[in-house]
Amino acid sequence: MSNNPEVSEKAEIMDESFRDSISTVDKSGKRVWIYPKKPKGKFYNARTWVSIFLLLVFFSGPFIKIGGQPLLLLNFLERKFIVLGLAFWPQDFYLFLLAMITFVVFIVLFTAVFGRVWCGWACPQTVFMEMVFRKIEYWIEGDARSQKKLNSMPWTGEKVFKKFSKHIIFFGISFLIGNMFMAYIVGDQRLFEIISSPPSENLTGFISVLAFSGIFYFIFSSFREQACVIVCPYGRFQSVLLDKSSIVISYDFVRGEKRGKLSKKTQPAPDQGDCVDCHQCVDVCPTGIDIRNGTQLECVNCTACIDACDAIMDKVGKPRGLIKYASYNGIKHKISKVITPRVMGYSAVLVGLIILLSTLLMLRSPVEATILRTPGTMFTVLPNGNISNLYTVKIINKTFDEMPLEFRLKDINGKLTLAGSKMVVPPDGLAQSALIAELSPLVLESGRNDIRIELISGGKVLHTVKTGFMAPEK
Repeated sequence: MSNNPEVSEKAEIMDESFRDSISTVDKSGKRVWIYPKKPKGKFYNARTWVSIFLLLVFFSGPFIKIGGQPLLLLNFLERKFIVLGLAFWPQDFYLFLLAMITFVVFIVLFTAVFGRVWCGWACPQTVFMEMVFRKIEYWIEGDARSQKKLNSMPWTGEKVFKKFSKHIIFFGISFLIGNMFMAYIVGDQRLFEIISSPPSENLTGFISVLAFSGIFYFIFSSFREQACVIVCPYGRFQSVLLDKSSIVISYDFVRGEKRGKLSKKTQPAPDQGDCVDCHQCVDVCPTGIDIRNGTQLECVNCTACIDACDAIMDKVGKPRGLIKYASYNGIKHKISKVITPRVMGYSAVLVGLIILLSTLLMLRSPVEATILRTPGTMFTVLPNGNISNLYTVKIINKTFDEMPLEFRLKDINGKLTLAGSKMVVPPDGLAQSALIAELSPLVLESGRNDIRIELISGGKVLHTVKTGFMAPEK
């Protein structure tokens, strides 16, 4: 093991030209197809169990009910959104926006501390690609060497059978994912209608499912790691989110350099490190990078290189951990300081956002009400001398129970008359009506007056709406 300071310094001043290009594109600009070797080891096994759990959640999510309502429904077409059994309407967009900002700050904080753990362990792209489609590919076509051989050989019966079988299964799984994706948008009942009826009766839904299926099939059969390298901006965010205290998958250059092969016939050089330059960490990488070059935007922190390196260290009789979760400062200076001023700042912002979001959710009214004077109308002077205004009332029921409503003026004497009988708002629905407000001129000023109207259900004030009341000049 090399602990020579001069070696360590040289290890840091490596050729950085590899950062001028990505490993999946050659010098002529053509795609370089990646054949990652099948990983195995404790981290891969742990990721497999995590992926099984996440896949179970994804495929069961549309059918899980909370209080009779879906766990998650994002119906953009009908502007109907349900999260954890709670209904949200477009009027609650500010809550959605605040939740997204909170989530982004959480990702920033998590990345600043632990790097791209999300990408390697929980990102749907990684979970489906590495734990579903890649496993099927290994099962049908074999490991990396067998896949290369199969692709280079002429179209024999064996090749046709393997390729056809693989892509049929790929499209079948993509079709299943497309259906589940649709279920999160239109709901499980609507999805069953689309599936059980002829395509001509639900042509839009049928085409949508096929479109989603085609997109997923293209991504997982062809586009693959390019989604992480080219499309996803998260890797590029690393340059501003990570610092020397961030814990990422790292090569211990202090221990590993100077690299050199091991031989039974010759003794290793005095300054030779633990890295035997076996290239296994590169062979198993699903994005084709060499982690020994340092943190790169293509790295998704999938831990495959850790398992591969640990297996080699076991074979050569050296301790594990040449590639591991560690920070630059932890490797170079043996300082594992996670709580930095920047992390504390992100944490303070995140806590503030969580408190604000929680408070707004707790104070969120079960109804959304709009009470506005009917356009084109002014005031009316009644025979008894009182003044009346006509209003248009729109009520959104954010609950899944039928809601009878009454209206009452607040802090002012007067009379409210609702057109028709009592207003009953349907569950998770909208109701409209007309409302007449009658006030004495003694309590009014000339021109516009502000009045407040309370919405009452079951004897409880649910919401208070402020609106204008027009009165004649005195």
